[in-house]
Amino acid sequence: MIFTRKPRFKSGETHEVVEHRFTHRFMQSVRELSGKRRIWLTALGVASSIICLKVFGVFQATELSALDQMFQLRPIEVSDPRIVIVNLDEDDIHKLKTYPVSDQVMANLLKKIKAHNPRVIGLDIYRDLPYLPGQNELEEVFRETPNLIGIEKIGDNNSLGVVAHPLLEQRNQVGFNNIVLDPDGHVRRNLLYWIIGQKSKVSFALKTALAYLEEEGITAKSSASNALQLGPAIFPKLQPRDGGYAQIDNGGYQILADFRHYKYFKSVSFTDVLSGEVPLDFMTDRIVLIGATAPSLKDSFATSYTSQWTMEGRQSISGVELHAHIISQILSSALDNRASLRVWPEGLEYIWIIMWSLVGATLSWRVRSPLKSGGLLLGTGAGLFGICYLAFVGGWWIPVVPPVVAMGVSAIAIISYIAHCEGELQKTKEFLNSIINSIPDPIFVKDTNQRWMVVNEAYCQFLGRQRDELLDKTEADVLPPYQAVSFREQDDLTFATQAYQESEGELTNANGYTYNVAMKRSLHKDGAGNVFLVGVIHDITHRKRMEEELRRTAAQLVQSNAELRQAGDAWRKIAYHDPLTGLPNRQLFQERLIQSIEWGATNQQMVALLFLDLDGFKAINDTEGHVVGDLLLKAVAQRLTGCLRGSDTIARLGGDEFVVILPGIPGTQVGRVAEKILTTLAQTFTIQSKHVSVTTSIGISIYPLDGKDFDVLIVEADQAMYRSKESGRNQYTFAHHHPSLLGVNDEDKQEEEAIA
Repeated sequence: MIFTRKPRFKSGETHEVVEHRFTHRFMQSVRELSGKRRIWLTALGVASSIICLKVFGVFQATELSALDQMFQLRPIEVSDPRIVIVNLDEDDIHKLKTYPVSDQVMANLLKKIKAHNPRVIGLDIYRDLPYLPGQNELEEVFRETPNLIGIEKIGDNNSLGVVAHPLLEQRNQVGFNNIVLDPDGHVRRNLLYWIIGQKSKVSFALKTALAYLEEEGITAKSSASNALQLGPAIFPKLQPRDGGYAQIDNGGYQILADFRHYKYFKSVSFTDVLSGEVPLDFMTDRIVLIGATAPSLKDSFATSYTSQWTMEGRQSISGVELHAHIISQILSSALDNRASLRVWPEGLEYIWIIMWSLVGATLSWRVRSPLKSGGLLLGTGAGLFGICYLAFVGGWWIPVVPPVVAMGVSAIAIISYIAHCEGELQKTKEFLNSIINSIPDPIFVKDTNQRWMVVNEAYCQFLGRQRDELLDKTEADVLPPYQAVSFREQDDLTFATQAYQESEGELTNANGYTYNVAMKRSLHKDGAGNVFLVGVIHDITHRKRMEEELRRTAAQLVQSNAELRQAGDAWRKIAYHDPLTGLPNRQLFQERLIQSIEWGATNQQMVALLFLDLDGFKAINDTEGHVVGDLLLKAVAQRLTGCLRGSDTIARLGGDEFVVILPGIPGTQVGRVAEKILTTLAQTFTIQSKHVSVTTSIGISIYPLDGKDFDVLIVEADQAMYRSKESGRNQYTFAHHHPSLLGVNDEDKQEEEAIA
């Protein structure tokens, strides 16, 4: 921050000390601002590059892996009691001795499940073809089970579709079971709707969840933002670059998957249900999902819990378990007020990346040690991951990889820049040492903190100190305080202006001898941009003594000249000003008018000349006396001065005649100024307790419209003034009619004259 407030005084401080202290603080702020500029440029440059890489998907794979790690680190939750899975595993296939399961076995299974009074039954097994025996029996069960939801697979470019059982399709008890995969084959998105032509298809998971929520009085509707809303829960549609994604295909209606632990749901086997070994209330008022979990059927999917880094995370989940996770996510949002996984707006993510890029650059700039910076950045990176993890636990997916990379790259860039600068600075020191030691004049070199970085032998002898006593020190360490403040102030000025500076002052060496010195300062840069100040000192003690002698001799001459100048000023005032009113007299008026005409010609501007003559002044002078007349003239002069601009000239020509020069005034404003003068002077004057009223008549000439010479303008204005008196006084008249100069009041006046 640059200091702009006024300096504050401390007890016992002089004004000079306060100013020096304030200047020092100001220069510190300038240097800090220069460092901040480097930090900001680096941070913004790196962040912009990282943002571009993110947009092009460079970080998508690593960001998705980071998301998987957060899922795996999340505390394990209790299973969702609303969902039960009836799974067909390898043992069931072995016991049933057939696959696909026959229609008769499936009908018996559904009857056993219906006996438990579940709220919804989801059949995640294809029944597009009859598997004898038992076709009629299974169709009868389908007719008698309105809360049964079957599946179909919608064909796409990668696979053929599988139709649903005709009876379930006819009764609108079907949902598609298509799954959206990320580029690495993992499932991290849920597909709720699919548009085919003009028809909207509902997913198996959403269809099942809606059937369950129907008894809770919750139906699907659109929110104000045109998103799916179930009760208080809103499910925003996933956008192509939400979270860590970059230009994904977000066709249909997709949302981010919020999977629980992969061992999250209660389950029972096919054969246990068929044999009646399930407690009576195990499925009551629940969603019962029927599906195959046998590995040999290859109906498994990788999720965020599928990882090569942990033994537990290597597990994939079956299709029926995947649908159970989606259903659980929907129900938890609609009934438990659990927010779905949300993302920041894209602009906020960019600000997030810029902020951490700035953190990396700032830390490295302040620490300046590669080893310390590395340790600090590791800790900061861990903190960043911790922030993102806590946000994830709270339901927010905040990018972690781009900001970590931006922070690291910014830090490396700053560290590299510092290392380069220090290397070049060392070379500069060595070079300067080899040069200045051969010069007899005292020479020093300072860094931007005003510490000596190089001094020659002559400078050491001048100060009476060893080189080691001066390097990395400042004047404050070796000079008296007032001298140190003066030198620092000059150094600050050199750094601030970046210009060559010369100054004089006093310098007391270690032996107590005080020199008068002249110092030359200049700034230089090396190849890395390091700025340093080079100063050369000259001993001018003898010269200053001679100057002091001359100064005392010249003081008397100066005093004499001042007296003569005062006398000349007094005579000039007498010669160019009216002794009564103090206004410019006729001679000074002529000079001012000529100057105004020359200025108007050079700048192509108009100059107005107003000739004023007081109406009835002679009568007042005769009746009230010359004393009252003189006081009235002085009062008129004061009012004229108060109602005009500082750039205007008011002069008294003699008697009751005044003139006003208005340089550079727009033509349409001249009449308004004249009206203002008339109104101002028409107000009653109080002279020696007497109320005196006087008006004035004004004639106006305009340069260059009415003339370009001094004499012509005066004559034109004088004649116009007499026409004002002849027309009734207390008014103004232009020397000639110029329509372009008429303002609103002038037009009214012209109309009145025409009527008269």
